[in-house]
Amino acid sequence: MRLVIARFPFDLSKGEVEASMKGVAPQPITVASVASVTIGRRTYPVKQVGQVITRQDPRDFTANEVVRALTRLGFTCQPALAPEEPTPPSGDGVNLW
Repeated sequence: MRLVIARFPFDLSKGEVEASMKGVAPQPITVASVASVTIGRRTYPVKQVGQVITRQDPRDFTANEVVRALTRLGFTCQPALAPEEPTPPSGDGVNLW
C-alpha cells in the first residue's frame, strides 16, 4: 500500500512493517510519547516505528502521520497517555493558614 510520511511516498505492507520491527526492542512508553502501536506482542511508540520503517529522523514526521499510515495497514494504535492530574488534598475542614 502506498503511504505518505513526511511528504515521502512509501510502498509498505503489514508484513513488511512486522518484519522491520522484528528484533527491535521497544522504547519505553512515557507521558511524552504521543501514541503507541501494537505490533505482534510488543507495544512501540509510533515515532520509533516511523523511524525504523522510513529510516528518517523522527523530527521529520509527526506521530499523527505514522498513526494514520499504520492504521491503514491494519495495526491497532493507542492514543497518547494523558498526564495524571494531581489529586487535591482531602479537605477535613481545617485551614492551617
